Amino acid sequence: MKAFTVDKIGGGAEVASMLLYGEAVVAVVELYGASRLETFKKQRKWTHLYVWVIKSFPVTVSGGCRNVNSDNNNTNHDGDGGGNVNNNNNLSGGGLDYSNVDNDPKINSSVCLKSDFFPEESFKSWSNYSKALMETKARLKERLLARSSDDFEINGMRARSQNQMKRSLNWFDLIWFGVGAVMGAGVFVLTGEAAHDLAGPGVIISYLISGCAALLSVICYTEFVVELPVAGGSFAYLRVELGDFVAFIAAGNILFEYVVAGASVSRSWTSYFATLCNYKPNEFRINIPSMGEGFDYLDPMAVLVSVVICIIASFSVKGSSMFNSVATIIHIAVLLFIIIAGATKANPANFDPFAPFGSRGILKASSVIFFAYVGFDGVATLGEETKKPGRDIPIGLVGSMLIVITTYSLLAMVLSLMQPYNQIDVDAPFTIAFEAVGMNWAKILVGLGALKGMTTVLLATIIAESRYFTHIARTHMAPPILAVVHKKLGTPVNAAIIMTAANCLVAFFTSLDVLASLLSISTLFIFSLVAIGLLVRRYYSASVTSDQDRNKLIMFLVLIVCSSLGIALLWAWGVNSWLVYSIVVGIWFLSTLGIRLLVKQARNPRLWGAPLVPWLPSCSIALNLFMMGSIDGASFLRFMGWTAVLLTYYFLVGLHASYDASKETIKMEDDNEVERENARDRMSTASEALELNTITTSRA
Repeated sequence: MKAFTVDKIGGGAEVASMLLYGEAVVAVVELYGASRLETFKKQRKWTHLYVWVIKSFPVTVSGGCRNVNSDNNNTNHDGDGGGNVNNNNNLSGGGLDYSNVDNDPKINSSVCLKSDFFPEESFKSWSNYSKALMETKARLKERLLARSSDDFEINGMRARSQNQMKRSLNWFDLIWFGVGAVMGAGVFVLTGEAAHDLAGPGVIISYLISGCAALLSVICYTEFVVELPVAGGSFAYLRVELGDFVAFIAAGNILFEYVVAGASVSRSWTSYFATLCNYKPNEFRINIPSMGEGFDYLDPMAVLVSVVICIIASFSVKGSSMFNSVATIIHIAVLLFIIIAGATKANPANFDPFAPFGSRGILKASSVIFFAYVGFDGVATLGEETKKPGRDIPIGLVGSMLIVITTYSLLAMVLSLMQPYNQIDVDAPFTIAFEAVGMNWAKILVGLGALKGMTTVLLATIIAESRYFTHIARTHMAPPILAVVHKKLGTPVNAAIIMTAANCLVAFFTSLDVLASLLSISTLFIFSLVAIGLLVRRYYSASVTSDQDRNKLIMFLVLIVCSSLGIALLWAWGVNSWLVYSIVVGIWFLSTLGIRLLVKQARNPRLWGAPLVPWLPSCSIALNLFMMGSIDGASFLRFMGWTAVLLTYYFLVGLHASYDASKETIKMEDDNEVERENARDRMSTASEALELNTITTSRA
């Protein structure tokens, strides 16, 4: 860069008329806070008209949660705007102090300011916040159905993390991430309950049914991940298709799902480790009776395990993937050994009766077993770190689920062949079954398999929840400081630390018996929303879909959801009339057919698409809601209570933060359009001057 000039222009700073080795390049930098600077950094990728030149200024920001480094091209400038430039190249104004940075003792400190957590206009003063609360109705009306776009989620949102996540994963990594995320200790526990109390040997069919239901959700997710390879997973998909409000409710349930799942797995890790050491689980915990039942056994080991896994997850996603792949492959080998060893003690007579509780028992068992398949959605958050999303993600997601379905079904078959269904132990089915046939040594293998499975599940949980939280923070629905991606590691360290702290807090104090069913509702609720979002994505586009088609789509979606709920309720109430079921199923079928025949498809997938749309996502909706019908009513009341907490936060904080962020984005887009026009004018002037100079020189 040969030269540049800095001029004071209307509360900002403009770097103009730069001549770079014969090529006229214009760069404009206005200091309106971190979001402004991130936008220009993003534009460097889009066009060569803009150049990132902040490193040319020897400035640093005193105070705040900022890494100060004069050589760092990603210096974070947060403030109120209105920066000025003085002759010493020190920037000041707008709440920032850029002077005397070399002598300021705060330079090398990291102090979190309020503006790092709430930088939006609505939270800069109590008067601003009061004004925002007064405008809640108008803001809600604007943001309720406000939808994002693919381009903004992929490019605009990433820019708010200051640094990019590293693209280092391939299909092999994703397959084993998927297997490791799903295949934990659930199969070692749920199989016993389902076989003994509900399905008998028919539990094999139950695993296949629930596996197919999970596979439908996987396929719905896969189309979204390929089209929107971002860290936000289902939160980003719902923001694009169903709007900010629905996405926020989903986000709250996503985070709750992962916190409870992480805490549950870490406490289970303590239990299995204690068992392997020939101790009772609570002997590894601290008993404080005064804290009340369910909270009276503190679990420091669960906290320690979570912290260690967080460090691994934060250090490198590729390193985490390598650790997960090796551990998961070993786990699969152990399970195959268990299957082969158990098959040597198989007795076909134990298959009779195959379905002692009838078809209802098999279907009810499938709803219980479904939760052994939960966890695959975490792989969807790795799209931003995948080398070739269009190729790697479908192979990774679908391939991992097929491996899990096959392994689970084989384990269920072997267990059913080893013992009569009424002798299968509910709490430790595989351990007791091997003891019953004289293979006591297999207890160690089962324990090691469960322990390894929980380790990789916890790793996948922390990785997924940190990516979810990062993207949520990018939208300002959570403090934006949590959206920061570490420059060197390329991972969202801030979000990982916060989410792990939440996991540890819950795991340390509670046994989670009450929260387990609530976790199930949250998971199925999100899966249903993603399936609805896929139908909206295929059949609605504001610029293509007519009002008539939009209204028909809404009507058919309402009928699909209501008929699916009807099936679930009829089943939960024990209704056995096939005529009633035929009517409700008929409504679901005709509604899905109506979308297929009467609503014009608005778009086709660009890279990879789910087959059999609208049938596949419609089936996914029906199956997910059917599973919800098997959950007790008290859990639904707790789900409603948690939703009320989310709504309170949304109306007091989330709505106003996202509203301000959207207004700032619109303002920046308008300003950028003006800046691009000015840049083109200056480029034209520079070119004319260069041409005139060339002509003059040639004549001379």
